[in-house]
Amino acid sequence: MPTFTPTRIALLAALLATPAIHAAEPAAPGAPVQIGVASFNLAWAGSQKDFERHAAVCSAVSWCDTRPKRGPGGMRPDDQAVKVAAQCVADTERLAGGPEQASMMAPCNAYLGRNRETPPTAVDYAAKLAGLQATVDKLIETQGVRVLAFQEVRSAEVVKTLLGRYADRFDVCDAPHEGFQTVAFAWDRSLSKEAGRCSVNRELAVVDNPGDPKARKVRPGLALELQLPGRRVSFLNVHLKSGCANIVPTPIYQARLLDDPATACTVLNRQVAPLERWLDSVGKQSPEYVLLGDFNRRIDEEAAAAIKPEQVRIDGSNPLGAPKEDATGKVATRYLWQELADAGRPLTQVPLQADSACRGFTGLDHIVLSGPLAARQAPGLVSRKTAVVQVPNQRLEASDHCPRSVTLTF
Repeated sequence: MPTFTPTRIALLAALLATPAIHAAEPAAPGAPVQIGVASFNLAWAGSQKDFERHAAVCSAVSWCDTRPKRGPGGMRPDDQAVKVAAQCVADTERLAGGPEQASMMAPCNAYLGRNRETPPTAVDYAAKLAGLQATVDKLIETQGVRVLAFQEVRSAEVVKTLLGRYADRFDVCDAPHEGFQTVAFAWDRSLSKEAGRCSVNRELAVVDNPGDPKARKVRPGLALELQLPGRRVSFLNVHLKSGCANIVPTPIYQARLLDDPATACTVLNRQVAPLERWLDSVGKQSPEYVLLGDFNRRIDEEAAAAIKPEQVRIDGSNPLGAPKEDATGKVATRYLWQELADAGRPLTQVPLQADSACRGFTGLDHIVLSGPLAARQAPGLVSRKTAVVQVPNQRLEASDHCPRSVTLTF
């Protein structure tokens, strides 16, 4: 199996990237600063070595799926599906060296896509990384993005590889986590004379099952604080629990509120109070902040639904401040957006400008501004999605999300 070093991946990415590098221009003291900000879910992005370990284990277990599958129209997996998935977990953990080592590996179905008959190769994975690197290059070079929030990435080292020719210009931090997926930031160090400060919010990393001490935890949050000319600004990177996304039903996805008994909704529900406490804490120190990332929730649908305050919580109480939690951390709320953007914490979603060139998930990735920061923006502010760079007939897509970006005035 060939080995693809960061240098070789960079050479592949260079074939797709734009040619010029422009140095960042420092802002005059006190002058408004325009900064491109982006959020990008990298779809299980690890290093080439991470993939090679993944392929060695997964080929030995026939690329089985550790998650029990539901039958057509079924609300939950049947006993046989649960048994098959449990055997896959046991075999994978044994070959990986134990549960902890297996948790730091992408699951065997992560890169299979629709073509399950032909597992991806090292060459396919190198093409994925090259596409990601070329996409990041395009964001920096053509859109002036200088703060990037990443989700579904293995480590800061992977981010440094994907920054390619810009790696020396950007600082990077990640949120240490006990699972393969985590969140990370990269920012142009010329933005501030002071070093950026990163801090991890571990409260968001709730366990899937609070009754099981061995249950896995979802991703933590990560904050980046920058001292810009004349003001301190924070960026909050989230990747919330998946599987409870929409309030408008589709042919594929059932409409679900946050009080839905589905497991995914229960987990997302238990992230509400920690997220609210985080926003309030950051807002006291740095009133101008950006909340961005993969929300795994269509907060745009929730906002458009014009939900009345008395409909937000099950008991009809005013959704002001963080809701009370039960012993498991669950709260009596139905809607994420209305719970977060209450009268005491004004928030603004940056609207999305349609981009037909973008493929991938819709409605999950968002950029949200605090009230004070939103007030500084010119009318008509919109964000955009950028198509992920890929070569024709690429077997393993670079990402199933498109990066979402906006140029903000600070």
